[in-house]
Amino acid sequence: MLDVDGTVVRGRDPLTGAPEAVERLREMGLDVCFCSNNPTKEPAAYVERLAAAGIDASVEEVVTAADSTVAYLRQSHADDALYVIGERGLIEQLEAAGMAVTDDRAEATAGVVSIDRSFGYDDLTRALAVLGDGTPYVGTDPDRVIPAPDALVPGSGAVLNAVRGVLDHDPDAVLGKPSATARELVLDVLGHPPEECLVVGDRLDTDIALGADAGMTTALVLTGVTDRGDVADSPYDPDFVLDDLGALPDVVEGATVVGSTPNTDTDPDAAEEPSR
Repeated sequence: MLDVDGTVVRGRDPLTGAPEAVERLREMGLDVCFCSNNPTKEPAAYVERLAAAGIDASVEEVVTAADSTVAYLRQSHADDALYVIGERGLIEQLEAAGMAVTDDRAEATAGVVSIDRSFGYDDLTRALAVLGDGTPYVGTDPDRVIPAPDALVPGSGAVLNAVRGVLDHDPDAVLGKPSATARELVLDVLGHPPEECLVVGDRLDTDIALGADAGMTTALVLTGVTDRGDVADSPYDPDFVLDDLGALPDVVEGATVVGSTPNTDTDPDAAEEPSR
């Protein structure tokens, strides 16, 4: 499983070594899933974006936070009318999946909170009015900040925290990585048991957490929001810490060796003995 933003691309540009790394992984016969916590774009848009960066992918290989949100809502809120704080791209995906979306406070029986780059005080006021009576709601993903081409910017988690701050109740679920719903969608795409899967991403609390919670091998890349100093403070210890995705194929090909940049932050002997 490959994270997208901060791991494979930044904006529409490929990160160092990413196109070559993905091509080598495919040549090795590995099944690949691209998993993003961005809920605003459908899988087809990711296929186009990855192609522009020189990376081949199919719609069937892409899982997004919108996918995991839809999967959860179908199971737990299929008959609810949803009040959505989010961008048009998310709303269109919810509607395309057959979910009922409403702006009417009286009709809403559940809520969805997500990234909205036009979010403001009036939106927070409406959220309090609609959800403040205990109406259940979910978050599409937990990402407080996300990598943009030039800097980090607020993500869905920032909006969710603002909404949660004025309500008396927490969301029923926060979807996207590292939720169990996202994990199951990824495993369905890969078609292998967790112990045969490798998760690669730039975030400890989403990508690495998803893999660690499922018993997968994990690799952190330092091309996104995380640096080596963050690893020591995290409850999740990646099996590998790589400067960029370009180093991954050598690690995979080694199979029984840690590679050139093992995670040695918690074990001073890890450089001599492979962790897996």
